[in-house]
Amino acid sequence: MTDFDEAGWWQDCANTFHEEQKQLVYAPRMGLLPYWGVAHPPTFNLQGRSVIDIGGGPVSLLLKCVEKGRAVVADPSVFPDWVTARYEHCGIEYWRMEGESPSLADYSFDEAWIYNVLQHVRDPELVVARARGIAKNVRLFEWIDIPPYDGHPHLLTEELLNQWIGGIGFTVHLDTDGAVGRAYYGVFQGLGS
Repeated sequence: MTDFDEAGWWQDCANTFHEEQKQLVYAPRMGLLPYWGVAHPPTFNLQGRSVIDIGGGPVSLLLKCVEKGRAVVADPSVFPDWVTARYEHCGIEYWRMEGESPSLADYSFDEAWIYNVLQHVRDPELVVARARGIAKNVRLFEWIDIPPYDGHPHLLTEELLNQWIGGIGFTVHLDTDGAVGRAYYGVFQGLGS
């Protein structure tokens, strides 16, 4: 991550509605289909798949999933203890680690999720390479064509993301539920076994 204080931006993590509302815009574009057969929809049924959410912050989409295999949030931020306890209660491991970390190569997952995080990291190309290396599939949603500013030091473009992911993503201009801007998204084949 960059020197920007991401955990400070989240403050005490008590009001995360805006970010969670945007996640529900990202999810279908990442190929996650709502499962309505539960008490608190929308929920996503992972059907036993293992997932690492790289940069998922204090309110990972994994919290909205059922029938999880191994579930991990990898994020270097320090959040209140109750955030970690919530993850533990929901069967989600919290790894305080950057998406660029070489130790990620020691693991294997069915899926790696990257959403609204690449502008914040030190090396977005390396984060994508790590995700591709450890997962069979990579689900990705990122905002593109935004000039760098504090906490967002990278200009992400469709061309760069296509190159890094080794495929062709979709692009769209969004203006719904707080999700506003030009976005890049898709489900891509990883290199993991």
